Amino acid sequence: MVPAGKVGVITTLRKVAKKPRTPGLNLKLPFTQSSHLFSIRTQVVPENFSTLTKDLQVIEATATIKYAVKPDEAPRIYSTIAISDDGIYSRVIQPSLLKSLKSVFSKYELNTIASDWNNISTLVEESVAGELNKFDYVAVQGLDLIGLQIAEEYRSAIEQKQIAEQQLLRAKTEVKIAEQEALKFETLNRGLNNQVLYKLFLDKWDGTTKVVPGIKGGTPPVIVGN
Repeated sequence: MVPAGKVGVITTLRKVAKKPRTPGLNLKLPFTQSSHLFSIRTQVVPENFSTLTKDLQVIEATATIKYAVKPDEAPRIYSTIAISDDGIYSRVIQPSLLKSLKSVFSKYELNTIASDWNNISTLVEESVAGELNKFDYVAVQGLDLIGLQIAEEYRSAIEQKQIAEQQLLRAKTEVKIAEQEALKFETLNRGLNNQVLYKLFLDKWDGTTKVVPGIKGGTPPVIVGN
């Protein structure tokens, strides 16, 4: 009987059958045939690791990988790497995972890693899947990176850099606003010629209020009171 979520590998006098036995009732010859069960359910395994970044900073985190054995590959797994589920992770998954982690993190500086953690996680997952596809024993179904730990003094430096970048962005924004206001004022000033000012004077003058005449050919009259 092969339980649900497993496949059976049959050996006849130590010769491995090419096709696995599926869940349910299966027949095997007594004394000459043996059965070996492999789980094909999704496995979730956390892996604590430490590695170096491009700028030679040590980081620590946890990579939780989700994978499942490909049912048709169970006989080949039994023949080449493991006679039970226990050996699959340590002999296939773990080496590929650690290799991918070191490969990806060594390409980025710590500041980039800390600020773009989700994208780094995706890159690691793709790298692990690529490594494991070379063997084709298992299918990667997901990978999560959590618990990034870095030196406290470097974390403080990253935070200070982010604050400085925000302040610089705010200063640039304020300068841009000031430049736009100056341009607006300059445009308005160019448009206020004597004719426009005289028109504004006539609009405001009630016909009786005392005014000071403008200079001939210069400024328009100015309202000064009764």
